[in-house]
Amino acid sequence: MDIRRVAYDHPDAVKLDAEVQAEYDRRYGDGGDATVLDPADFVPPNGLYLIAYDEQGVPVASGGWRRQDANAQGNLDGDAELKRMFVLEQMRGRGLARRILAALEEDARAAGRVRMVLETGTAQPEAIALYTSSGYEPCEKFGYYRFHEESRCFAKKL
Repeated sequence: MDIRRVAYDHPDAVKLDAEVQAEYDRRYGDGGDATVLDPADFVPPNGLYLIAYDEQGVPVASGGWRRQDANAQGNLDGDAELKRMFVLEQMRGRGLARRILAALEEDARAAGRVRMVLETGTAQPEAIALYTSSGYEPCEKFGYYRFHEESRCFAKKL
């Protein structure tokens, strides 16, 4: 696999984002994640967006982080928020999400962020398993879905 830094509005990122939104809609029935994201959120040193490509150059997985500091949605100073972690169904079980997660953590740490945070949901048990097995622990809810019963938030010191 070839993991590359790309812009969040790159055509391959847009394609994978549509896939993840469709998956969220299938799992939650709500049309997808309504969290507002701006391509500028993922521009270094304030964030990073990665795509994994298979041997044929097909985009198969993605993930990013964006800088967050204390705000009305419950973030804390020094946070790096994971967004759009996704692996195409046929590519799951190969460690791609774990590789992308490690690269994002390393980059956020190098950018001076002190805590990686993420929001997922109860309909994504595979995601929860990935994060808890990677050292993430439940934390105070934050973000767009912080008042939703299905929302689960996790954090890890960097």
